[in-house]
Amino acid sequence: MSPCINAIGTAVPDHDIHAAFIDWAGARIAPGSGPAFARMARRAGIAHRWSVLPPAPDGGAPTAPGGFYGVDPLPGTAARMDIYAEAAPALALRAVERLGAQVSLDGITHLVVASCTGFVAPGLDQIVARRLGLPGSVERLLVGFMGCYAAIAALRSARHIVRSEPAARVLVIACELSTLHLQDSGEAEALLAQLQFGDGAAAALVTADPAGFVLDAPFAATLPDSDALIRWTITDRGFAMVLSGEVPRRIALALADPAFAEVVTAGRGAAAIDGWAVHAGGRSILDAVEGALALPPDALAAARGVLADHGNMSSATLMFTLARMLAGPPVRHGVALAFGPGLAAEGLGFRSVA
Repeated sequence: MSPCINAIGTAVPDHDIHAAFIDWAGARIAPGSGPAFARMARRAGIAHRWSVLPPAPDGGAPTAPGGFYGVDPLPGTAARMDIYAEAAPALALRAVERLGAQVSLDGITHLVVASCTGFVAPGLDQIVARRLGLPGSVERLLVGFMGCYAAIAALRSARHIVRSEPAARVLVIACELSTLHLQDSGEAEALLAQLQFGDGAAAALVTADPAGFVLDAPFAATLPDSDALIRWTITDRGFAMVLSGEVPRRIALALADPAFAEVVTAGRGAAAIDGWAVHAGGRSILDAVEGALALPPDALAAARGVLADHGNMSSATLMFTLARMLAGPPVRHGVALAFGPGLAAEGLGFRSVA
């Protein structure tokens, strides 16, 4: 008996805000930094990012007059969480609906929800369970504020559940509304960090049924002296994200360590891995992973495609990448890998069902 991801459904909102953000940020950049910011925005590898925030009344971006962010000062955390409480369940349910178009969702026994971009009580897990009509006997787990590797924690938990209860049918959801946390800054590094993030949700079914991807052993590692490089700070104006430009270099240095690489590849070595589901945290992070492990140019194609089409959706991003890979060629030896606050690396092995 092996726990398997049988299928994954994904959903994003309808409003593409990427170009509008670049215009908004360009007007705030410190004098003399504008051209460099524009070049880095073009090199980010992102074409679209989607937001639950509606257009302004005249059809403009949320940052335009009349839009959610078209005020000074920007809306407070309470107003942002009001939107989260309404929009997060709706987006999560769209992902579940697309999952249900692929596999039967009858008999769900466990619900694991990862979400790091909002708080509401009753929690997102309870709201989704109620709207899906799941019985009160369904066991729920809410994974919160772990950042980009929260999907690994959710899938790892589902794996443990199925290993201990082979009849379990675990619905796993990752739902993130990162665009609720725009910060008004003139600092290039802060604006480039915000340039990465979009909204999205993914839902997966994990069971012992032999279909999809087998979930193999998980792993976790924290990089020493790196806890200040990725941070979330809850402020009166949303959650302020700190994503240091040092992150890609530290990731590359870690992966260049044979002992660390051995943990990531379960001792097989990078050349033996034919499926890389790497969290698309940004182009520079994907470049760092590719370079440090000497991967072929197309090894991270699924992750780069997700980044281009959706940006970094925090915990949901990795599941979007796995969804693309499920639709692709079979994987003999795969690695799902994500980085987040700590700076920590979390992951697990996976392979296609024979």
